Amino acid sequence: MNIAVTGLNAHDNPGPGVPVIRSILESGEFTGRIIGLAYDSLEPGIYLENIAAKSYMIPYPSAGLDALYDRIAAIHSKEHIDVIIPTLDSELYGFVKLADKLRALGIRTFLPTFDQLNLRAKDKLFDFCSSHGVKVPKNHLITTAHDLYMLQEKFEYPIVVKGIFYEASVAHSFNDVMTAFEKFRAKWGLPIIIQEYVGGDEFNVVALGDGTGATVGAVAMRKLYITDKGKGWAGVSIDDKKLIELAQIMMQKLQWRSGMELEFMKEKETGEYYLLEINPRFPAWVYLATATGQNLPYALVKLAYGERVAPFTKYDVGTIFVRYSWDMITKISEFEKLAMTGER
Repeated sequence: MNIAVTGLNAHDNPGPGVPVIRSILESGEFTGRIIGLAYDSLEPGIYLENIAAKSYMIPYPSAGLDALYDRIAAIHSKEHIDVIIPTLDSELYGFVKLADKLRALGIRTFLPTFDQLNLRAKDKLFDFCSSHGVKVPKNHLITTAHDLYMLQEKFEYPIVVKGIFYEASVAHSFNDVMTAFEKFRAKWGLPIIIQEYVGGDEFNVVALGDGTGATVGAVAMRKLYITDKGKGWAGVSIDDKKLIELAQIMMQKLQWRSGMELEFMKEKETGEYYLLEINPRFPAWVYLATATGQNLPYALVKLAYGERVAPFTKYDVGTIFVRYSWDMITKISEFEKLAMTGER
C-alpha cells in the first residue's frame, strides 16, 4: 500500500501531514510506503527521518487543476499511489474536483463532496448552523473596504476578522479591522469574514465521518497554550459529552465523508458552546486522538479502501500534547536535489 499525504509544513503554523503520517505508520497494521507531497522545498516533513519514504514537489493550487493532475499522474507512474490524503483547506476543492480522474488512475480518496465543502465554509456556516440549532457567532461577509465603512456602526469591539481559508485577528478598533482586511485580502482573497467576538475558553473536536451521517470517531480537546497566530501549542483530551454530541450533530447534518475539526468557544458567562468554524480536514493535533486510542487517520485509509470500520466508543482522558521546536540538520545537496528535480 502506497499512501501519499500533503501538508508537510511542520513549522509554527503546522500542517496536519506529519501527524497523519505518524498515525498511519503506528497503526500496527500498515505495511507499505508513505509518499510526501510538498508545495515548498523547505517543508520540514520532507527531511524528517522515518516519515516519508520519498517526497515530491507538487504545484500550488493557484497553478490550476490540469497542472496538479499532470503532476500527480507523473508521480503515480513511478510510485503506484493507492490512496491520497490531502490535508490542507486551500487544496481540497481541487482534489475533490479531480477525485473521479484520480480514481480512473487507480488512486483512492476519501473526501467530502463539493456541496459539503460549501455548506461548512466560513461564509456559509452561520446560516447552516442557525438552521440546525447550533449556536454560532453572528458574522458579516465583506468583499470591499466600502462594506467595512458601511458596517462599522454595527460593530461592537472587539470583533474577529477572518480570512476565507486561514488566519484570524481580534480587532479592537476600526484601524485594526482595516489592517486585517488588507492583509487577509492580499493573502487569501475575498470574501473576508467579520465575526462577533465570543469571550471564553477554546475547545476543539477532531472527528471522522463515514459519508452516511455516522461518526466513526471523535475526540475533544481543550487548548492549554495558544500562539499569537491562534494555534494550539498544547492541549489536553477531555471528557465532554456536549462537545461530542455537537460534533455528531454536524456530522449527521452534513453527511460528512472525511476528517473534520470543529472549533468551539465556551462563553464565559453562560457556559454555552459557540461553533466558531469547521475545518474540512484533520487538524495538526490529530496525533493526540491517535495517542488516546482513536487512530482516525488510519481509519480513513480503511474507509478509502471500502472497508467497514466499527465506530470508536471511547478515548483516554487527560492526555496532553505539547509541541516543541527542533533544529533538524540536513545537507545543502539534499535541498538542491529537491529544488532541481522536484523529488527526494
